Amino acid sequence: MTRRHITRRDFVKGIAAAGVAAGVASKVAADPDVKKTRSYNADMEYRRLGKTGLWVSAVCLGGHWKGMQRVLKGRVPGLGAPVTGANGQELLKNRSEVVTRCIEVGINYVDACTVAEVSAYGPALKGRREEMYLGFAMWPKCPRSAQYRAADVLVKTLEEGMKLAGVDYVDVYRIVAHERGSRHTQGEVDEMVAALAKARKQGKCRFTGVSSHDRTWLKMLIEKYPDEMQVVLFPYTADSKELPTDSLFDAVRKHDVGTFGIKPFGSASLFRGAQGQAEQDRRARLAIRYILANPAMTAPIPGLASPQEVDNMALAVKECRQLDAAEKAELQAAGREMWANLPKDYEWLRDWQYV
Repeated sequence: MTRRHITRRDFVKGIAAAGVAAGVASKVAADPDVKKTRSYNADMEYRRLGKTGLWVSAVCLGGHWKGMQRVLKGRVPGLGAPVTGANGQELLKNRSEVVTRCIEVGINYVDACTVAEVSAYGPALKGRREEMYLGFAMWPKCPRSAQYRAADVLVKTLEEGMKLAGVDYVDVYRIVAHERGSRHTQGEVDEMVAALAKARKQGKCRFTGVSSHDRTWLKMLIEKYPDEMQVVLFPYTADSKELPTDSLFDAVRKHDVGTFGIKPFGSASLFRGAQGQAEQDRRARLAIRYILANPAMTAPIPGLASPQEVDNMALAVKECRQLDAAEKAELQAAGREMWANLPKDYEWLRDWQYV
């Protein structure tokens, strides 16, 4: 749906749905179990991760380190293979420092979604596994490649990743599914769902879900397989908006699904026009505050390159949730720059301006 297809009636309906969700959010926020969550910090906000019942920080740690060149010297290891070598040791030290600072400020969930990330965050959590919830995937060993589409193969790949990370269970096992426009066959979907169910039955994971860049396909999965789709990951940027009708969030609310938003800063495009670090930090906080104003979004998961970036996200959570008129105008202008500055290989993010 494009902007011109949204009628006033649709818009009012969407606002009403958001109001209902906000009321639900305010009630569950009073749940006494929130103080029992991992690394609880009174200065951090926590949100219920849908039917999992987990309470996760309002901002969580995304696994990617694509912007690490500005922090580390030398070549930064890629995401598709285990982290090794001299550059790898520097990265592992950095990841451990970032995880430490996350725990200190109350950020209690990390999403490791590639072979490299699994090999980095496993050691970072050694000796403190119970202080953070761990989300887990194994790109590129995922159903985007034909050899990783059978249930038994997927479970074996999960086991391989757990061994690499040095963990005996993961909190959320989510499968990295197809890119946009290349739908999996029904047989492939059946295999993915079977893998999720098997992994949970065997105690390798507590909860399950998928990540996808295809909104309508993801909505179908939630509606058809609510038992396995407990947590989903999808793009939600500083300029994403909920569709008044046929929104992904309709299915999320109906089936009580936990949601993590990837690419909140548009693959760093939000910062391209910023003048200096202070303005970048401010744009990041405005974006997080904007995203959290949607109560159906459990938490954005930005990749954080340093302890200082962790502190900036903790500050965003503490700032006033609703943007004032000047802040809205500022973020809208930054959002226009974000869309204009998207790298060529991230043009697909425009599909997620309406969710």
